[in-house]
Formats: sequence, C-alpha cells, structure tokens
Amino acid sequence: MIVVLNLILRFYKINIFRFLNYIKEELLIVLGTSSSEAALPSLMQKLEGMGCSKPVVGLVLPAGYPFNLDGTTIYLSTAALFLSQVFNVDLSAAQIFTVIRILIITSKSAAGVTGSCFIILASKLSAVKVISVEGIALLLGVDRIMSEARALTNFMGNAVVTIFVTNNEKDFDRQKMYVALAKEIYEYNINQADKYPQNEIK
Repeated sequence: MIVVLNLILRFYKINIFRFLNYIKEELLIVLGTSSSEAALPSLMQKLEGMGCSKPVVGLVLPAGYPFNLDGTTIYLSTAALFLSQVFNVDLSAAQIFTVIRILIITSKSAAGVTGSCFIILASKLSAVKVISVEGIALLLGVDRIMSEARALTNFMGNAVVTIFVTNNEKDFDRQKMYVALAKEIYEYNINQADKYPQNEIK
C-alpha cells in the first residue's frame, strides 16, 4: 500500500498520507468490521468531494469491489505458497503459476462476505490437490487479523484506482482536491491547537 499505491498517487501529485488522513473515518470502519463494503457509501462521497467525477465514482468504485480485490488476491497466493513450504512441497514454476492463477480468478467471488476468503482457499486447495488442505488450520488462528489486512488493502486499492481512472479521463478537479485535503489539515491543526502557536495554524 505504501509503495505501489503511493507511486500511483505521487504520479498525480497526491500525498498518500494526506489522502489516508482524508479517509481515516472510512479506514476505521473497515478495520472494525473487516469488510470494505461497510464504508462504500461514505467513500463515494469523499472521493466526489475531493474532485473525482460522480459518473466515474459511480461506475469504477462499485465495480472494483467484486473485481479489484488486491488484498484478497495477495493473501490467497501467499497463503498457498506458505502452506507449500510448511509441508515441504516442492512446487515447480508451472505449478506455482497454476495455483496463483486459479486463486486470482476465484478471489473475485470473495467480495461481500467477511471471512469467505478462508473458505475459498480451502475449496481451491482441495481442487488443485497439490497442497494439503488440512494445513489451513494453521491459518485459522490469524485469519481475523488477515481479514482486516485484506479489507484495508482492498479498500485502498479501490479508492486509488478510482482516482487513477478519473485522472485518465481528464475529469479530476484538482482545485476541489486541494480544498478537501487542506480542510483535513486545518481541522487537525485546530484539534491540536494546544501544541502549536496560533500563528502556525494555517
């Protein structure tokens, strides 16, 4: 998130940390519910408020929830490779490519249900029959934490891709972006006024 998504936002001269501060309430909702869908309406309003056009937001963001699941795809692939190492299964390059390809495709069905990624991993490992399905018990204890990480990554990926598409369509209002992000900085400084001299509050 900090490397790849940051590079995309920097290309459009957007500071990722200011953007994260701008959508901090939505991030906390996603973190608490382990579901990126819970903050969808609020995120749509925030993206429109920072300059993304309404038609692009209305099309790209909802479509990204079932089709642009970065966190789920990363988790499924790395979990499969982790289990292969646990059971000392020496996968060939072709087998690794096949497993990852299947998990990338099937990850599209994980949207909408918290924890469904775990079930998808179990079903696909049993179908591939290369890695022992019983090994997923090792992941059960940390699945809640991983679910939060998946949801946050999916959420951020969908937000950034909406900004990316809006800029490519030449329909991004940078003036609204400056106002929206500056408002967040202003409100933060007001809340922290006791730590700053009044002449430093912009």
